[in-house]
Order: sequence, then structure tokens, then C-alpha cells
Amino acid sequence: MSLTSLSALSPLDGRYAGRMNRLRPILSESGFMHYRVKVEIVWLRALSNAGFTEFKPFSAATSAFLDKLSKEFTEADAARIKDIEFVTNHDVKAVEYWLKESSGLELPPEMGKLATASAAIDPKVSAELKAAAEFIHFACTSEDINNTSHGMMIRDARDQVLLPSLNGLIDRLTLLAHDCADMPMLSRTHGQAASPTTLGKEIANVVARLRTAAKRIAAVEILGKMNGAVGNFNAHLSAYPDFDWQAFAKNVIEKELGLIWNPYTIQIEPHDYMAELFDAIARANTILIDLDRDLWGYISLGYYKQKLKAGEIGSSTMPHKVNPIDFENSEGNLGIANALLRFMSEKLPISRWQRDLTDSTVLRNIGVAFGHSILAYDSTLRGLNKLEASPERMAEDLNDSWEVLAEPVQTVMRRYGIENPYEQLKSLTRGKGITKEDMQTFIQGLAIPQDAKDRLLKMTPANYVGLAIQLAKNI
Repeated sequence: MSLTSLSALSPLDGRYAGRMNRLRPILSESGFMHYRVKVEIVWLRALSNAGFTEFKPFSAATSAFLDKLSKEFTEADAARIKDIEFVTNHDVKAVEYWLKESSGLELPPEMGKLATASAAIDPKVSAELKAAAEFIHFACTSEDINNTSHGMMIRDARDQVLLPSLNGLIDRLTLLAHDCADMPMLSRTHGQAASPTTLGKEIANVVARLRTAAKRIAAVEILGKMNGAVGNFNAHLSAYPDFDWQAFAKNVIEKELGLIWNPYTIQIEPHDYMAELFDAIARANTILIDLDRDLWGYISLGYYKQKLKAGEIGSSTMPHKVNPIDFENSEGNLGIANALLRFMSEKLPISRWQRDLTDSTVLRNIGVAFGHSILAYDSTLRGLNKLEASPERMAEDLNDSWEVLAEPVQTVMRRYGIENPYEQLKSLTRGKGITKEDMQTFIQGLAIPQDAKDRLLKMTPANYVGLAIQLAKNI
């Protein structure tokens, strides 16, 4: 069976493949190869400018050639690297060999040959690259290339895809909070009728939480290292003992690759920043699970209706159904994402002694965790765009819940020293449905100043919302 969106094992590459297009160039296998090529070229060019007697600076033409290799990397290039890896059984060495081959250099015969001829390379460029052949991947361990590639991949996936998706969702929720700011709604603490709020204020609560979560995601510093097999520049110093390799590597990491230099590592960058980032994303996802479940409930209560879509079917046997499928889809995907994110945040910072390989296969699932997160954000946004508030339905519940005014009445009674106010209202209202008339009769009999009594008599479940409207509009 050929691999298509219908035969793919992962729904991200199957059913939802079209919704992963922004992420795929960054976090796919091909994307990983591309970032490795970028790192190898940046390192090589930096070495050419380091002032070594044996390695002269590249000409403008050679630099332009290397830039082109990096910028115009294609899926066919990735496939060639994969062919080489089939022989080497080593993915980073395959990238090194591909770079040499693409530069017109001969590979061991068992690697086969590149389909496109290298004769098109300018002879002067070819000569420069041939002279520099052994400086490709110079003094690097594979993890010098991998960790920096992962860092750039995670940074770009976060900044270009995940955070824009999350912030777009926050923007939509902010508009919804404003639109519904003055729509009174019965609260339900413990699932029971409670002090009224507004629909917009409940959405504003989520906006505030998500903004904080998004800031924490954005604030995580993405680290990188290029310090050799066990983090001590052993090989580097064996070749150039008087060279300041720490300053050189720091400059490459921060100025060329856009990461933060980590000077203390084993063979791998310890992945603590990844754990911090994945925990931060999982926290945002947890907030969205909370939102999805609340909106599901509000739809069930009729506080929100869902816009109809022509041709859509809610049930194969019950024609009337309009199901909250987007919020259900989001909740499920957020659960999958968080299971992966939390596993990775616990596993990745652990490596036996100076290196074990258990992180390698786990790191290949970063795209899966990000993919399910972004799929969930998209589903929640789709669901939000279908919602239509129903003030009439919310008014029905409020009008049937005059007992919620027990709170303000007993609070005013406390102010004026009425004995046992809480107990009096408990006796009147607890577990009972009372009417407007019952409540107002009780208020009329209170020995409190007339202005306080008048204020209580003007209260209804619909206008007893405190600062909810103001808070929703201010978000």
C-alpha cells in the first residue's frame, strides 16, 4: 500500500494533513534535514572566517553557492540524504556527505552518485570547496548539529506557527468577551445555581489566563551548544590549542543561529529548556480543555446556539442533532498533545552519564505534540466562529432562580446588624425554588434603612452581576 493521506497511520498526516501545512516544513524529517544543512553551512562559513592558516575565507561566489544550497533545499535533496543514510546508518553523517557531494566532492563509491551532475559548479568555487572539504563538520559531534537544529526548529515552530495560532484564538475570544459583556448569565458553582455573571466575563477569564500562558511560552529561551563530544572542546583544542573556541562557538550560536549559548553540557544540550517550553504549552492546553468543556456545557444549556452549515449531519439516525464537535475534537487533541508534551518534559532532561540515545526517537515526536496542539487551537476557533449567544435562554434560567439573591440580601442584613442573616436566608432559600414575590416580601419585612431596602427591591437575578460587565469590556 502506498503512503497517502488515506493510508497514513498518523491522523496528522492523514485525515488532518491539510491543516498541518504550516508546521510540516519545520518539524518534518525533511525539515530536520534542512535545518542540519543550515547549521553545517553556518559552521563551515564561520570557520572560514576564523583566521586559520589552513583555511582561507570563502570568496563571495562560494558563500553565495553555500547560501543557495541552504535556501533552495528541496524534498529531492532530503530524499538523497535518506539514500545516503541507508548506507551509513547515520543521519548526521549522511547530511555531511550530501553537503560534500553537493559541493562537487567525491563520496565513497558505496554511497552511489547524485543524479544531477556537479559540473555546473563554477571551477573556482569547486576549488575552494575542495580545499575546505575536511573543514565540513570540523570538530563537531553529531549532537552539535542536532541540538542547534532542534533549537531552531522549535523556535520557528513556536514563533511562526504555534504562538500565532494561539494568539489568534485569544484575539477571537477577546472579541467574544466584548460582544457578550452585558449578557447576564446564571453561574453554576458545583453545577448548582449561583451568583449571576455575564457570558462575556466568563470568556474574559479565559482570555486573561491564556494571555499569561502565551507570555510564558514566548519567554522560554531556546538554548544551543557546539562544544564537541562531551562538552569540553577536546577535539577543537587538539587541532587549534590557542584558539578561543568558547567565544567562537558562542558567537555562532547567538549571532548566526539566533539561539542562546549554553556553555555547560554533556554530549547533548540537556533539554531543560525544552521541558520548560513543553510544560508551558501544556499549561495553555489545559486552560483550553477547561474552555472546551465549559462551552460544551453552555451549548448543552442552550446559552449558545451553533450556526448551521448546509449539508452537515449531526447524527446518522437523529436528524435534529447539531453537535459541539469542534470543541470535542479540540479537547481530544489537547489531551493527546499534553500526554506527549508532559512525557517529553519528564524524559528529555534525563541522559545516562555523558550520553544515551533515548532522547533521539523521542525528539522526533515534537512535531506530533505541536501538531495536535495546533489542530486543537484550530478546532476551538472553528467552534467559536459557529457560536451564537441566546440571551433569551439565559434570561429564562435567571428568572427561575430568584434564590440567588439570598447572597446580597443577607450581606446587606449583616451591614445593618440584623441577627442571624445567613441563617434566615438559608431557611428561606436552601434547596427551594422561590419566586420574585417570595423574595421581595422577605425584603419588605426587613428592619433596615429604606434606601437599602429600595436598592434590594430593584435587584433581579439579571442585574445582580457586580462588575462583570466592566471586567469583560476591559479585557
